[in-house]
Amino acid sequence: MKFFKYLDEHIEEILLIIFLIGMSIIIGVQVFMRYVMKSSLSWSEEVARYMFIWMVYIGISYGIKTGKHVKIDAAVNLFPKKIRKYVLFLSDIMFLVFAGIIIKYSYQVAMLIFKLGQTSPGTGILMGYVYLAVPIGFILVSIRLIQKMVLKARDMNLRRGV
Repeated sequence: MKFFKYLDEHIEEILLIIFLIGMSIIIGVQVFMRYVMKSSLSWSEEVARYMFIWMVYIGISYGIKTGKHVKIDAAVNLFPKKIRKYVLFLSDIMFLVFAGIIIKYSYQVAMLIFKLGQTSPGTGILMGYVYLAVPIGFILVSIRLIQKMVLKARDMNLRRGV
């Protein structure tokens, strides 16, 4: 159970660190090869780009988990203080519905890309793996949103004395 608790608390950070280190090493090696060895690697920019794509979608989940994602406070502040928490809860529900739609259609696109067998020109890897960043990222987003909503609901019930 400790492992799963640790994974729940740190999965985004672990993945983001792995991808960032990998990108940095690959780009560093590419710079060395190009300017020192006068020969470039054909695959390095492509792999770094794919790592960046994965980082973006995992980063969305990390932003939700830490509460650092972009939101429009001005719109929420238009509502009376008593109902702001309900407005924020409603926005989480709307975001969860949006995430569900993204998961469904991006998964279908990724599976189609796998079925077609499209590969990247520099590395030859199946492009479906790159496209899977979207549904996997939004699955993580959905998990974090649900966790956040459960905590908010508990907090609202505790404050009401339920």
